[in-house]
Amino acid sequence: MYQKIILYLKLVRFNHTIFAMPFALLGVSVAYQHSPSSLTVEKFFYVIMCMIFARTAAMAFNRYLDREIDKLNPRTQDREIPSNKIKPKEALLLTILSATLFSLFSYLLSPLCFYLSPVALLIILGYSYTKRFTWLCHVVLGVGLALAPIGAYIAINGHIHGFVVWIGLAVLFWVSGFDIMYAVQDEAFDKSQNLFSVPAYFGKSNAIYLSRILHALSSIALLVPFYIYECGILYFLGWFIFTALLAYEHFLVSPKDISKIPFAFGVLNGWAGLLFGIFGSIDVWIK
Repeated sequence: MYQKIILYLKLVRFNHTIFAMPFALLGVSVAYQHSPSSLTVEKFFYVIMCMIFARTAAMAFNRYLDREIDKLNPRTQDREIPSNKIKPKEALLLTILSATLFSLFSYLLSPLCFYLSPVALLIILGYSYTKRFTWLCHVVLGVGLALAPIGAYIAINGHIHGFVVWIGLAVLFWVSGFDIMYAVQDEAFDKSQNLFSVPAYFGKSNAIYLSRILHALSSIALLVPFYIYECGILYFLGWFIFTALLAYEHFLVSPKDISKIPFAFGVLNGWAGLLFGIFGSIDVWIK
């Protein structure tokens, strides 16, 4: 049983929850600052559960839908479904269960969250289809993760605020950028299978340059709230670390050398999001 659980966690890359969770917690922190009485322990728990089950549903469905593609791609042949460690129907059941639990916890948060939950599911599940017809698939993924801080704020306060909109934009640019970089590894394979991605459509060099532009926009979007909403030094420090790690990521990865992409994607991006989320949240709380 324990080994099966480990396989499921690997299937959905549970450790990558670190990409969106810090921004969701920042959204909760801002919501608390604006309305302390609106945040309860129960609501905080429900937000965390929504984040976990939404992402689990999205990843499980992605692995289920891409199982035949993953079987053909040398880079992904060892994934849990192509290697027969997990059956396709198990991944589909995990998707349905996670989506149901996401909807349940959305209902427990508020009627508004429950009514919006199908829209969120449409985006995060629909992303898996997009690589079959548009190179904007990376942007759709970015939109899905950008919902984390915005949705967390709405879950607590029942409306939207400009602060989390800027954070959401930053997440959109950030995720789109690193997903484009990650897709560079599959440029030749995507072309051979008529799959759509920025690298397959525009070429490796242009994809990496676009990734750099998107990450620059992400840094700018994160800096805007610092000036508009008079954030403190810890927020600025988090922004500086985030930006420095993204810059280092692009120092390591170039059109001539893509060997460091797994490290840049899984390690540097993880630390960038985590550290910004921590410093940004602490700054909001002590303010």
